[in-house]
Amino acid sequence: MRLRLPAECPAEPPTGHKIAHPVLSQDGTRAAFTGVSLGGALPYAVLDDAACVYGLRHRPPARRCDCGFHCVHDRAAAEALLCTAEHRAAVLLEVSVLGSYIRFERGFRYARQRVRTATAGPCGCGAAAVALADAGWGRPGWRVLAPACAGCAYGRPSVSLAGFARLAGQGLRVVAGGGAGEQGPRVVAGGGAGVSAGAALPAGDGVGVPELVAEAALLQARLDWFQSQLARLGEPGARGGEQG
Repeated sequence: MRLRLPAECPAEPPTGHKIAHPVLSQDGTRAAFTGVSLGGALPYAVLDDAACVYGLRHRPPARRCDCGFHCVHDRAAAEALLCTAEHRAAVLLEVSVLGSYIRFERGFRYARQRVRTATAGPCGCGAAAVALADAGWGRPGWRVLAPACAGCAYGRPSVSLAGFARLAGQGLRVVAGGGAGEQGPRVVAGGGAGVSAGAALPAGDGVGVPELVAEAALLQARLDWFQSQLARLGEPGARGGEQG
């Protein structure tokens, strides 16, 4: 007799937590995420279906395979993964578990998911993140991003948190974790609002105070750099080639 797993029919989709790296397409028009372990070579959208990473034709999650999306039940367990050196630049995701799933002691393996919230940790310097900047590595066609403050994001390909939420779509909310000296997360942007770093702000009701604050921080960083360059050019000896 073949044993079958007990069936569940929840009234609402279960909620899970996981970590992932935010990614931006090569042409800068699409935002997505990529996993930190199995399936990390396959970026996924905010609302997406799982595929078998081994190229098999069965539908995830197959009982005799480990394919499918993965998440844990406990948010603290997902946050603990961010302590490892290779995952420090990842973001924390809150997801809705959709479609077929297999429940395990610590989490789910499932067929379809919706990313509801992405929490970006502090910049590498300790300040609160206002943008996602080029992390220096990526996948074919995708540039991996990491949380960055306004100062550290300058000079690197980057997108504001609001801009990432807009490019990702599907109602994604982006939350900035507290930096040094700050307590708790703060909402930066919701899906449907936001612009890429350095671009002009669009007119309309989708832009609010959090988005304007994030963009103002980026613009201030650019202004500080410009003023430092002017000050350097004005120092004695800075134009030594024209003296004498």
